[in-house]
Formats: sequence, C-alpha cells, structure tokens
Amino acid sequence: MKRFLHENGLSLVLLVITLLTLMGQILVGWHTFNEELADYGRAPLTLVAYVSSGHCIEAIFENWESEFLQMGLYVLLTASLFQKGSSESKSLDEPEEVDCEPSAGRPGAPWPVRQGGWVLALYKNSLSLAFLLLFVISFFLHALGGVEQYNMEQSLNGQPEQLTLWAFLGTSDFWFQSLQNWQSEFLSVLAIVVLSIFLRQKGSPESKPVDAPNAQTGK
Repeated sequence: MKRFLHENGLSLVLLVITLLTLMGQILVGWHTFNEELADYGRAPLTLVAYVSSGHCIEAIFENWESEFLQMGLYVLLTASLFQKGSSESKSLDEPEEVDCEPSAGRPGAPWPVRQGGWVLALYKNSLSLAFLLLFVISFFLHALGGVEQYNMEQSLNGQPEQLTLWAFLGTSDFWFQSLQNWQSEFLSVLAIVVLSIFLRQKGSPESKPVDAPNAQTGK
C-alpha cells in the first residue's frame, strides 16, 4: 500500500481534491437554488433531484468544458509551437524524444505501438483526441443543463416561451457562460508559459532548475 501511494500520490491527491470541491459545489448550489425557488414560492428540491437539475448540470459542465478545451489545445499547440526560455516549451534547437518515431522493439512499449497500422496512427494522437472527446461531451451537457435552467427561469418569471436545445445554443447567454470560462483557462496557460521563463519552483517538473538561465528552453 505504501508503494502504491508513493507511485500514485499525485493523481490520488488531485482526485480527492476534485471530489471534495465537487461535493462542496453541489451542496452550496443546492442551497442556493432552493433559496431561489423559495423566493418564487416553489417547493425545495431534494439533493438527489438537484443533482439531475439543469442548475447543477450547467454549473458543473460549463467549467469542465473549458478545462478539457484548454488541455486539448495546449497538448496540440506545444507539439508545434515554441517559447524561448519557457519550461513548458520543447527545445528550440535540439531534437526531443517525443518527436521520435515509436519503436515496437522498445521494452515496455504499449500494445498499440506493437500493433502498428491504424491503431498506432490513432494512438499517436490519442491524448489530444481524448481531451477533444471530453470537451464535446462536456459542451453538450453544458448546453443540455443550460437550456433546462433557462426554461426553468422563464417559468418562474411567468414567461411562456421555452427554448429548444438548438435554439439555446444560439443565445448570447450560452456563449457568455462558455467564453468567460475559456478566456480564464487560456490566461492561466499563458501565465505558466511566460512566468516559467523567469521564475522557478524547486522540485517541480513544471519548472526549470533553479540555477538554469532564463534563456534555457524546456525542462
């Protein structure tokens, strides 16, 4: 168990933090939504009912959507673009191991590498494709929860107009929710790319060595 925790500590801690903050968001959102319903004289929702409501689904997936978009584009952009001095960039002049063609003879090579053909071609881009798929799923669920919440608000305000999913996708409300999250995610990526040129964090693989010159590019 000790060895397992040592080898997987980073993902386990991040998983715990994610679950705790997600639970906190759901609980706080539940109370917030029930307060809103009370203002309109409506009966409160149970926690189970709230989890499947548009208010909860929209709030969760509009954030997840932006995270997966950010990471997917970051993976793709760092494959071909450079930033002198940044630890987040590949070397400007020296070839990188990640650019080498995969070898089936390498010890421990994953099954797709040994299989070759279209399986290998797909595997070469599987990381960005996975993030793209997660983004599309989150985007759809954000829209699904968003239109349900929009129609609920219309009903609470005595407005008979109800939007379809496709009509909601064309509203400024939906794109305001998305873009305000997207820009913040890309800002955070820009910050680490630029700040890692000049600043250091001893022991972090996201930083250059403390004594590395600012012009050194890559880890």
